[in-house]
Amino acid sequence: MGLESLTAFFQYGFMRNAFLAVLIITPLFGLLGTMIVQKKMAFFSDALGHSALTGIALGVVFGIGDTSLSMIVFAVAFALLLNFIGERVAAFDTVISVFSSCSVALGLAILSAGGNFSKYSSLLVGDILSITRGEILYLLGIFAFTLVFWCFCFNYLNAASIHRTLAKGRHIPVKLMENLFAVVMALIVMLSIKWVGILIINALLILPAAASRNISENMREYHFFSLVFSLFSGILGLFISYYTNVATGPMIVIIASVLYFSTYVYAGKRNV
Repeated sequence: MGLESLTAFFQYGFMRNAFLAVLIITPLFGLLGTMIVQKKMAFFSDALGHSALTGIALGVVFGIGDTSLSMIVFAVAFALLLNFIGERVAAFDTVISVFSSCSVALGLAILSAGGNFSKYSSLLVGDILSITRGEILYLLGIFAFTLVFWCFCFNYLNAASIHRTLAKGRHIPVKLMENLFAVVMALIVMLSIKWVGILIINALLILPAAASRNISENMREYHFFSLVFSLFSGILGLFISYYTNVATGPMIVIIASVLYFSTYVYAGKRNV
């Protein structure tokens, strides 16, 4: 890619904004994704993303002007309820699937009434090119909040993910930590969904962390490679989408998928 191509890329304000957003969103997802993969919460985060439709639908029903608020409130309640039920049932993955299916169906039914779903269809794949400078500052605040949460709570969450009973024996508030993580995850997913998209947000959370886990030998490498893979996928996906006129979110996921399969093959050869 030559200097002229880079100059053409950055000459547009919306592309500069999208680039800055990718630099914030992808590391944020890379960080969160490590714990989601570690705790085997892929289905959980997927259901959380799908619950956005119901959150929007409830906002429409109750006449809330800013549906982001209804999305966040519903997602937090949804996440806490799933955590509550998960402690009491054995087939938790089935319960998550049931909740996710019901949530999507209810949201689609309400939003499609009268043929109005076209107004919300852009949320399915997101549009990071529409992000504004004000929203970038908003994302920076979310990123700072997540870093603070991570610094204070990561060791507790990690201990609970390795051995829940032992963590309780060490007087770690396991239930509180799990609920806090679910709430943080719900907030970040809902606040990012406008730019990332409902259909692919879970892939961006899971793929970089899963690829990192294939080749990491300790927790430090696990976080480092997940952040690197997230950034690489985001930046390369944004550039390729610009020059090929393909949606940015799906292109980022394609790059992340290639990284996952590449690390999977590499790890398999290394362990032979």
